[in-house]
Amino acid sequence: MKVVTTIADMQEARQRLTAPVGLVPTMGYLHEGHLSLVSQARAENPSLVVTIFVNPTQFGPREDFKAYPRDTEHDLALLEKEKTDIVFIPPAKEMYPPGFDSWVEIAGVTERLEGACRPGHFRGVTTVCAKLFNIIQPDIAYFGQKDAQQAIVIKKMVADLNMNLKVVTLPTVREPDGLAMSSRNTYLNPEERKAALVLYQALTLAQKLWAAGDTDADKIRREMLALIKREPRAKIDYVSLADPETLEELGRVKTPALASLAVKIGTTRLIDNVVLE
Repeated sequence: MKVVTTIADMQEARQRLTAPVGLVPTMGYLHEGHLSLVSQARAENPSLVVTIFVNPTQFGPREDFKAYPRDTEHDLALLEKEKTDIVFIPPAKEMYPPGFDSWVEIAGVTERLEGACRPGHFRGVTTVCAKLFNIIQPDIAYFGQKDAQQAIVIKKMVADLNMNLKVVTLPTVREPDGLAMSSRNTYLNPEERKAALVLYQALTLAQKLWAAGDTDADKIRREMLALIKREPRAKIDYVSLADPETLEELGRVKTPALASLAVKIGTTRLIDNVVLE
């Protein structure tokens, strides 16, 4: 496994890789959710690149960039076990040198849900992903369903800008009790960890209502909201039942549909989703 920190070294190492090349972009502090992507990419490609970069441009001024958990040594040990070929760990000044002033912005799908709650977030995501795609030139890039809107935005960017790669979305990996795995789960104290189960409970409720034949999207959203509000530690950012491509809210559930939510448990903001299909 080769660890590189500069764009020049990454581009040089890329030339020696056998195609197709799989890429798993991460912000590090790896868990089983990340490793499911790495394992799939390893199985499907003769060459595998993983990036570790806590991207400052996708964090708002009052968000947790400085506090975001980091453990590069542990990450590298996990990636070594997965037989990763190259790990690219650039410092921020390498990705955003002095005078950097070019941005990739996707309209429409970035203006709802996470985009509405976190202005500028997706500009940072699309810009860093475009840079990574240009630097590494992967054939396939792997993302997790937990960040459903991010995957939708990246797929749209790749299609709209005619980027020569395929974007694959893999299922959310969950704890045994249903909580979606996330690096931010480490922020939760024991009481908050129990309270965080309300996210998955609300999504499961949406699945049950739809499976029972209820197609009234407003009613399903109301039921989800009512369930979450019974948890005193929960503060709701949004509950959505939307078209899985445009993210426009639905009046009637027609499948597939994306049920998603963002909820703060204490000071920790968590997101999750399920697809009704």
